[in-house]
Amino acid sequence: MTNDFTRRDFLKTASAATLAAWAAGEARQIVGDESPGEAKSKASADTVIVLWMGGGMAHTETFDPKRYTPFEAGIESNRVLSTFPSIDTAVDHIKFSQGLENLARVMDRGTLIRTYTAGDLGKILHSRHQYHWHTGYAPPQTVAAPHIGAVIARTLGPLNPAIPAFIDIGQSFEVGEGEELKAFHTAGFLGSEYGPFLIPYPQQAVEAIQPPKGMTPARFQNRYKFYKRMVENSPVGSFGSEYQKESLLRSLDNAYKLLDSPAAKAFDLSLEPQDSYEKYNTGRFGLGCLLARRLCEVGARFIEVTTEYIPFKHWDTHDNGHTRLTDLKPEIDRPIAQLVLDLEARGLLNRTLIVIASEFSRDMMLEGRPEQKVPDQVEVPAVVNELKYYGMHRHFTGAGCVLMFGGGLKRGFLYGKTADERPCKSIENPVVIEDLHATIFHALGIPANLAYDIERRPFYVTRDGKGKPIREVFV
Repeated sequence: MTNDFTRRDFLKTASAATLAAWAAGEARQIVGDESPGEAKSKASADTVIVLWMGGGMAHTETFDPKRYTPFEAGIESNRVLSTFPSIDTAVDHIKFSQGLENLARVMDRGTLIRTYTAGDLGKILHSRHQYHWHTGYAPPQTVAAPHIGAVIARTLGPLNPAIPAFIDIGQSFEVGEGEELKAFHTAGFLGSEYGPFLIPYPQQAVEAIQPPKGMTPARFQNRYKFYKRMVENSPVGSFGSEYQKESLLRSLDNAYKLLDSPAAKAFDLSLEPQDSYEKYNTGRFGLGCLLARRLCEVGARFIEVTTEYIPFKHWDTHDNGHTRLTDLKPEIDRPIAQLVLDLEARGLLNRTLIVIASEFSRDMMLEGRPEQKVPDQVEVPAVVNELKYYGMHRHFTGAGCVLMFGGGLKRGFLYGKTADERPCKSIENPVVIEDLHATIFHALGIPANLAYDIERRPFYVTRDGKGKPIREVFV
């Protein structure tokens, strides 16, 4: 892949693949087997919750702290590995970065992977790496690759027929790179019914399952029936292939059934006791974690909650890296830890896999990785005299952290090792995306070489069906 792949190229190829998916027929499942000749592995999880730190979460500033160098005017940039001191966790040999004290206290329930190594995709673009993480495939693809949530929804179906099998919380698309984000927030060739039920603002989730304000239930029902008839009677090709049309109709029916389901109350955060609500209320992401817990309780299959990716905002720390993380950590620390504790108290953690991840890490000096450098996208002076330059501002793909809880994984377990001096890259047990996905699928009892037949060829749920689950992380 050359380094001149642009956002325009990304959109062009993604659009072509989407059109191809729209014309495709039903994808037939081809059953795979991780270990031919052995008994099929039993699922250790029923539900997956992905907590997405969109923008690039620096590993040395969060779950893999290195030598701490406090800020002082005149400090040399290449001396800075971590801008926060390390703190103890509930596990003696695992340290976190200051500001994550609540998560540190629940690390004895978790498994930490410190060596996620992002793919070499040429010039680093957030949307491309996020596409790669969420689908397991590097763009461009000749077919519209489905999001991992859609794969799980299609393969396993809903836990509760009234609840959408794939729910995405916290990402709006009226932002920079919104069109690129849409390219992987989709079921692709699998069909509309397996795509995400989108809830950009968790505090408004209840509005997503109610008729619009001012519209009576009778009028809403008539509008639903009218739209359904329009789709049913549409000319061939108007809504894609016959399969895609039927899938769209099923997604309409599923959405309409949700309105009258008792499970719909899970979407209404106003029903949460006030003291519990406040434990999560650190902002939009924290309330997204609360909504995820409520949806998990009523049988959601796959949920993603994001801090929301917006270029140069949130975890996209191209400037003021230290001060930005000082503000970001409180937004995620308490609600994630509370989610772990609440699911544990309700007896749900063992069957729910929580995955905290980001598209890549960050470093103060290196862009890309030592053996795969790419052009710098931000200038960092050799000597730092202003606080705004103090922090991890460049994209680093040589290592990254994935913190997981529940779902049959070991407790208080550490996997992988990174170098203690720059470059702080993966040096033991590197993990690539197909193996991380294979691990998630393994927890659900899905073989990594399961495939769907599309356009007369297999499309595997991990790249070429070669993903290897990290068996060491399982009990």
